[in-house]
Amino acid sequence: MFDDRYTLAFKAYPYERSSDQDQEVPVRHPVVVMGGGPVGMATALDLGRQGIPVLVLDDHEGVGMGSRAICFAKRSLEIADRYGCGDEMLDKGVVWNFGKVFHQDRQVFEFNLLPEEGHKFPAFINMQQPYFEQFMIERARALQAEGAPIQIRGKNRVDTVQVKDDHVVLTVMTPDGPYTIEADWLIGCDGAASPLRRMMGLDFTGRVFQDSFLIADIKMKGNTKFPTERWFWFDPPFKSGASTLLHKQPDDVWRIDFQIGWDVDRAEEMKEENIRARLDAMLGPDIEYEMVWSSIYTFQCKRMKHFRSGPVLFAGDAAHQVSPFGARGANSGMQDADNLGWKLGFVINGKAPATLLDSYDTERVYGADENILNSTRSTDFITPKSEISHIFRDAVLALSEHNPFARPLVNSGRLSVPCTYDGSALNTADALAGPARTRPGSPCPDAPLGDGFLLRHLGNDFTLLTIDADAPDTLEEDGIAIRRVAVSAKDDATGQLAARYLGDAGSAVYLIRPDQHVAARWTSFDEASVRQALRRATGKDN
Repeated sequence: MFDDRYTLAFKAYPYERSSDQDQEVPVRHPVVVMGGGPVGMATALDLGRQGIPVLVLDDHEGVGMGSRAICFAKRSLEIADRYGCGDEMLDKGVVWNFGKVFHQDRQVFEFNLLPEEGHKFPAFINMQQPYFEQFMIERARALQAEGAPIQIRGKNRVDTVQVKDDHVVLTVMTPDGPYTIEADWLIGCDGAASPLRRMMGLDFTGRVFQDSFLIADIKMKGNTKFPTERWFWFDPPFKSGASTLLHKQPDDVWRIDFQIGWDVDRAEEMKEENIRARLDAMLGPDIEYEMVWSSIYTFQCKRMKHFRSGPVLFAGDAAHQVSPFGARGANSGMQDADNLGWKLGFVINGKAPATLLDSYDTERVYGADENILNSTRSTDFITPKSEISHIFRDAVLALSEHNPFARPLVNSGRLSVPCTYDGSALNTADALAGPARTRPGSPCPDAPLGDGFLLRHLGNDFTLLTIDADAPDTLEEDGIAIRRVAVSAKDDATGQLAARYLGDAGSAVYLIRPDQHVAARWTSFDEASVRQALRRATGKDN
């Protein structure tokens, strides 16, 4: 009845018979999330902390084995922090800001992804995906204990979906047989192969790149010569692949990616002796290691045409796929959950029209296109498909060793940064001659504030951030409360708060969305303008 697709790292939600299975009339749920991976669990956390009943259905009983995604960006950690599990992730992860790029046996240059101070979280942590998922599941359990209406059901596989005008009917298979439920909203977080997408006859558009990459996770023994940095080789001297990527993970595990070509025998390449041959050529005879996990993948840059189809929404790999170089997969999925959660919550609670969810589609399609563009450029640079493009790439690498102007052209994977929703219908025209990085549509950058950091103060609601500007402490518009966070540039002696939010302005007022993106900004408070901007940001005046 159940054919497990993978081995479990953590059995986090073993099958239990639910009361829904004994009902003659299908039970109606406000939200059903299909898939218990990192994006599905993030979505459940976002909705559950708002008090919205959410049911997660997963065909397994927990978290799959294998590191898979390992690079979690600053923005994902900030989102997880608002959900209540960012500190645990930071404590477990391997922190890194630096990377090195090599061409053959020469270091071309090194880079720092977060050269500025004044952020709670680093540019990236490395951490195996099972840990990332498990921290969110543990947070969901803690919220459940506090009364949050989150349900997680393992060994509950969705076999059929019928989409009606205002709800969805699902047939769910369990070890005890099938049962039927209904959902006002169904969110597909069921991965790249997405059974939900297939059931609905929806597909991807995009490219599959004709190359293969072998992943090997190993545990090295004794002293190693590699620091806690991202190292990438073009045409490595050890000849284990056309390119090679090295990362350190927790538990003394190292991730190595070898570019092995398109016309390969995957079964042959996956034999342990052949993987070891590549590793031995790279590491040399003096380093002993234990193999932990291995896999082969291809580059794909694809997305669905739309991420919303009536009462069904798609997020994460179910909606879009990008090549792993750049760490844009799981990180963009976290931004999907962050964008969708507050909007769906507002719609369910009657604070916004259902059309607000159309902005989830437009904003996150925009984000997916940005990721696909960057991933495609990375892939074309890493895997040149013609003699002339190969010559161009090698010339850029040669120039980069001694000429800083050429280094921005080197593309070993433009690493994930949060999307700025320029042109979103939810934005109000900019009314502050302030820094470009905090223009409407932008994610709020962190900054020092007293003995802490700004983002912790902004929270999960609509917030009016006033910097050396007067405004009322609370404001309500059409049932939506706006909470004020009043600060002064004097609260940050480093000047970083002013640099990121004021620029040359003497004061500023920001309206910030629940996902901590800027909706509007002004030099001073004007009640009518704030009310109008709030209505626009909630889809009422678009």
